[in-house]
Amino acid sequence: MVTYLLVHGAWHGGWCWRRVTPLLRRAGHDVFTPTLTGLGERAHLAHPGIDLETHIQDVLGVLEYEDLDRVVLVGHSSAGMVIAGVAERAAERLVHLVYLDAFIPHDGQSLADLVRPERREQMLATAQAEGDGWRVPPFPVQAYGVTADADILWVGPKLMGQPLRTFQQPVRLTSRTTETLPRTFIYCSNPAMGPFDQFLERVRTGGWRYRELATGHDAMVTGPEQLADLLLEVAD
Repeated sequence: MVTYLLVHGAWHGGWCWRRVTPLLRRAGHDVFTPTLTGLGERAHLAHPGIDLETHIQDVLGVLEYEDLDRVVLVGHSSAGMVIAGVAERAAERLVHLVYLDAFIPHDGQSLADLVRPERREQMLATAQAEGDGWRVPPFPVQAYGVTADADILWVGPKLMGQPLRTFQQPVRLTSRTTETLPRTFIYCSNPAMGPFDQFLERVRTGGWRYRELATGHDAMVTGPEQLADLLLEVAD
């Protein structure tokens, strides 16, 4: 058995895995779904100083204080930055990294470096206009591929502004552990969200395990059974 540690992406919270966790537990695995500082039920802790390092420390804290090992570490979307930073410092606790429609950084890159210049400018502008200069408002819920009325009512009100510095701070990856651990990239293709197709050639030719899901970006919401099946493959 392994332990799954599922890390949500920007604007979301640990709540977004609600439909996936029982499927993994039913197969006999432990599952942890922390919420990163300033989001979800921890929104009351939001402040301008939250950065990528804050969120890396959030996940490292779960590994340490829950005494976790043999961990499949899953990062959705912007949490690709987070799990890369965690793997740099806690590789001995991990057995597999899963990037779920996620950013895959090199050393010294920030998420802002991995999006188009116009998107980077838009993040800054909306943070200034609508987020007190330090929070980036979420996309409309439909942009994540969430279109069913019930899902919109569930997901939409829970999306929170993302601290801008989590997008701007570079990740430091000097030990190459993120390249030596087994890795899977899951690409959500229907509809594709755009920024993540830049990684397809890299993962297909770089020794990664590659899978596709015919869902929108929030596969944990719209395709939980299919996603759980792909995550369970890692434990076989």
